[in-house]
Amino acid sequence: MTSITYASSVELQDRSRQSPPSPPQISTQPEPFHSDHNEAPHDAEVIQQHLEPVDGGAAAWKLLGAAFIFEALFWGFPLSFGIFQNYYSHLPQFADNPYIPIVGTVASGISYLGAPLVTPFIKRYSRYQRQMIWVGWPLCLGGLAVGSFATTLSVLIFTQGVMYGVGFLIFYYPILSFVNEFWIERRGMAYGILCASSGISGVLMPFAVEAMLSRYGYQITLRAISIGLAVLTGPLIPLLKGRLPHSEHSTSRRTDWSWLKRPLFWVYCISNVLQGLGYFFPSLYLPSYATSIGLSSSMGALLLALLSISQVLGQLSFGFLSDHRLNLNILIITSTVVSSIASLALWGLAHSLAALIIFSFVYGFFGSGYVAMWARMGSAVSNEPTAALATYSLFCFGKGVGNVVAGPISASLIRPMIEIESYGVMKYKAVILFTGACMFGSTVSVVGWYVRQKTWLRAR
Repeated sequence: MTSITYASSVELQDRSRQSPPSPPQISTQPEPFHSDHNEAPHDAEVIQQHLEPVDGGAAAWKLLGAAFIFEALFWGFPLSFGIFQNYYSHLPQFADNPYIPIVGTVASGISYLGAPLVTPFIKRYSRYQRQMIWVGWPLCLGGLAVGSFATTLSVLIFTQGVMYGVGFLIFYYPILSFVNEFWIERRGMAYGILCASSGISGVLMPFAVEAMLSRYGYQITLRAISIGLAVLTGPLIPLLKGRLPHSEHSTSRRTDWSWLKRPLFWVYCISNVLQGLGYFFPSLYLPSYATSIGLSSSMGALLLALLSISQVLGQLSFGFLSDHRLNLNILIITSTVVSSIASLALWGLAHSLAALIIFSFVYGFFGSGYVAMWARMGSAVSNEPTAALATYSLFCFGKGVGNVVAGPISASLIRPMIEIESYGVMKYKAVILFTGACMFGSTVSVVGWYVRQKTWLRAR
């Protein structure tokens, strides 16, 4: 999952004084603060603080390793929901219910939609970040454990969807803030490692989930996953701690909101929402599409694994290209137009495993690359440092809108009949057309702006 970055006032002050290679213990001497009464604030009472080194050292790598495992396991689980969805659709108590996709989209959508809300809260109450982890972590695990007793879809939506998503939101973003404190100059590398973790779990977890569901059913599977996550991540929680001391009263610069008046921001917003509306459908329906054309359920898990591999490659590639000053609009257009063509041509006409494998690679690579360019979109809108968090949060929110409404939209698009030789095997025809149309609409919004700017420059 992509990250939200911010810096506390303490970090900004410390960053200005640090030299690139730092010893294991850095001694900092806070600058005296003089008020009208010539009195120092509470922070100045601490004369000397010993901080761990940044961008390396045992503490930084331990934190990153713990964060890697947390993201791999807790973010990898929602990525495997397509396997659960295919399984639930064949159970008598859930069969023929068109709203099964809502369970997965709610869990992952909350992490997107909640970003603009939770990040300011973390920034304001940074001294309670470890407590937030102890609240969100058991809530996430409890959602799976309680969900194992569900016999109705509404209970599954609340437990495996809402409880899991809210718990993830509460504990995940404090972990990211700790990573921000330890990794500054090499932060891109750190988040590249974190992104790779979810991709790796996306390769392995679908097979494990599919095997457990086939042998034990969803009730034992959910309980086993809950226990397994607790055992694997619980001992790592003591490693999840920040580098900087958090004062009782944090101070920060006011965010500059002038970029909201720039048309380019709204162009990117429209493009982002449209891309998000269509992006999640392949991961939701590839397993069930595979079974519709006569493939086994394990082949559906294979397709999700290939989709995860190509997603990692796509995010690394598009992030790398955007960092090296290639035209951002061209990269956005490439990502969305290839995703549209892949959906309409490769997925819609796929009647074999080979065709679905090719689609998984192409769509995963180009579709996921879009998210890797959010930071560059923000810098294109405003180079004001205080705007970075705000723009990223709003882009994240827009992606979450698409994630959440994907379930209800797909419920109205899925058809009851299956015709193997038809486009999209008939059952998924409308879903595939909608996915391609959303990606194409995302392309058009940026192409229109890009052409307009080029025309305006030639006119000058």
